Amino acid sequence: MKRSWYSSPYVLWMALFTVVPMILIVYFAFVDAQNAFTLENFKKFFDPLYIGVLWRSLGMALLCTVICLAIGYPAAMFLARREIDKTGVMVLLFVIPMWMNFLLRTYAWLSLLENNGLITASVNWIARLFGHTEQIRLLYNYEAVMMGMVYNYLPFMVLPIYSVITKVDTRVIEAAEDLGANSLNVFLRVKLPLSLPGVISGITMVFMPAVTTFVISRLLGGGQFKLFGDLIESQFLTVNDWNFGSALSLAMMVLILLSTGILSRYQGEEGGGLL
Repeated sequence: MKRSWYSSPYVLWMALFTVVPMILIVYFAFVDAQNAFTLENFKKFFDPLYIGVLWRSLGMALLCTVICLAIGYPAAMFLARREIDKTGVMVLLFVIPMWMNFLLRTYAWLSLLENNGLITASVNWIARLFGHTEQIRLLYNYEAVMMGMVYNYLPFMVLPIYSVITKVDTRVIEAAEDLGANSLNVFLRVKLPLSLPGVISGITMVFMPAVTTFVISRLLGGGQFKLFGDLIESQFLTVNDWNFGSALSLAMMVLILLSTGILSRYQGEEGGGLL
């Protein structure tokens, strides 16, 4: 009984900042401005305009996840190689950006990609060497938003995969090599299946925040690429329509829970098994 008191601060924190806001979101989603029960908020959600924003957000989040996986998996494999010296320092280089404020990291890309920014100036200088005289703009477009998303969420893909790979028993790999498996077969039939729990965790940790982001699209997209997170934020802070904003939040919450459930089930069935 005494030990249970140690969890009281956590329970109080979760009640105030998780349970209570959840109850308020559910309440506002099912009432109108006069606090009368209604389903109009959810009917409004199926307007083609809002569905289009949702599909755009899902598409960009999926592409961001794929790019992070394509970059992050080889990076995690490289970091997990035991013959590399100072691996801890290299891992720290991935972690250090996460110590900075998310908004500051995004503002850094804003200064790099502006017309006179380091990256934009370098790209235009190289383009002029090949005879391209037109000014190349790297800011306020789809590519800038995607670049910012990949940069901010890449560590969330690398670190889970790295953590799982480092725990793989090297004797299993040595046994496969002793039985005549080449490097490709060892990777496909041993390393990849054993690293799937980290891959699934990385996909979850990248896709979920990417589909709800709004700071990156607002700063690097210049407001030209409204995502679902921007839509929810505008309903609460600009339009002042808490009812529709709550309905959008609840719909996104259900979508995230379904995605998490599917990924967790797949991880439970396939993670760690050999092909």
